[in-house]
Amino acid sequence: MENKAEQGFLERVFHLKENHTDVKTEIIAGITTFMTMAYILAVNPNILSATGMDRGAVFTATALASLIATLLMAAFANYPFVLAPGMGLNAYFAYTVVLQMGYSWEMALAAVFVEGLIFIALSLTSVREAIFNAIPMNLKHAVSAGIGLFIAFIGLQNAKIVVESATLVSVFSFKGSLESGTFSSVGITVLLALIGVLITGILVVKNVKGNILWGILITWLLGIICEVTGLYQPNADLGMFSVLPDFSSGFGIQSMAPTFFKMDFSGILSFNFITIMFAFLFVDMFDTLGTLIGVASKADMLDKEGKLPKIKGALMADAVGTSLGAVFGTSTTTTFVESASGVAEGGRTGLTSVVAALFFGLSLFLSPIFLAIPSFATAPALIIVGFLMVSSILKIDFNDFTEAIPSYIAIIAMPFMYSISEGIAMGVISYVVINLATGHAKEKKISLLMYVLAVLFVLKYVLI
Repeated sequence: MENKAEQGFLERVFHLKENHTDVKTEIIAGITTFMTMAYILAVNPNILSATGMDRGAVFTATALASLIATLLMAAFANYPFVLAPGMGLNAYFAYTVVLQMGYSWEMALAAVFVEGLIFIALSLTSVREAIFNAIPMNLKHAVSAGIGLFIAFIGLQNAKIVVESATLVSVFSFKGSLESGTFSSVGITVLLALIGVLITGILVVKNVKGNILWGILITWLLGIICEVTGLYQPNADLGMFSVLPDFSSGFGIQSMAPTFFKMDFSGILSFNFITIMFAFLFVDMFDTLGTLIGVASKADMLDKEGKLPKIKGALMADAVGTSLGAVFGTSTTTTFVESASGVAEGGRTGLTSVVAALFFGLSLFLSPIFLAIPSFATAPALIIVGFLMVSSILKIDFNDFTEAIPSYIAIIAMPFMYSISEGIAMGVISYVVINLATGHAKEKKISLLMYVLAVLFVLKYVLI
């Protein structure tokens, strides 16, 4: 009886039937999304600690910012999107703003905080919503497909299947790892990741419920077996760590005091500060819009006009999350592209977000477990989700070259330029220029905002 009452409550809050989902599906989707992005709990403290920030404090700030921002997404929009401090933005924060340009991390946090406030204002005034709606439908499908390639590429890199080389990238050399004696540390994990891709693929074909989550857990379990039997030997120098949870420091929450409210606004009026703040603003805005377009398109959440019904709430959650994250002591909090893994599992409402948020809360106490999930176990999930998202390319009208060529440019720009926002920029610029130059602009009824965006993107490349 109590179970039915609980389900009734969840139905009223999240409108599960209306969104063609159920409690079990949403829980699996939430766990899957969390598992595919739990790496941020390990990676973000590593990256930001390069600036001198306290690693433990950044871990707590990362988990807490993710928890609150994701709950806001569920409350404001009832969408299955999960937020956390974004990859790329954290690297820009640490390596460019602090280490290269010489600003203190306190001042960089101030720039992120101000950016979040501007986002809140833009979300209230519908500017970001208007930008989302101005992007043509074919480009929206292209963004979804481009993100598919992008996250697959991230998965291949995380697993070290694809490595840097004289040709920029190449495939991992098993022969080389055997000759150099690194097979037991790196080679075996690459092999496990490849096996994980096949296992996850088989589970998807068999339509096993929770297939992507099972793929992560099985690959992790294989890693544990390999470590226990001595086949896998962790090597910190090569970035290969133990896949067994380390409880030597016990349980408990790391103090956030070293980074909490440590923002420095002393240089807020300088030109460089404004430039940095706008760089954060640009990347965050178009990464978020790209993620919302791509994931919502894949989940069939867009209406007939290509609009996302509750986008204002989704953007507000993202904006508030950014400013809160800066207060806690972490770089820009944004909507994660890994949300696609939960959507692929059938997640359609904010209940998916709530489940993921609860796991971020749990991670505050159980950090050893979540920090032990290796990248070679989550990589297969990203690669297979990439396949599921790239299928959006089938919705693009390839008979109309004025639509197809800009879409193609947007798709290839994302993985090759390693940025969702750059893919959108290239897609928008090429769409406007090609349609103008070929005399199709009037019949396409390209909105004024698209022209404005194209000019702004060009200026960004010239000035920033």
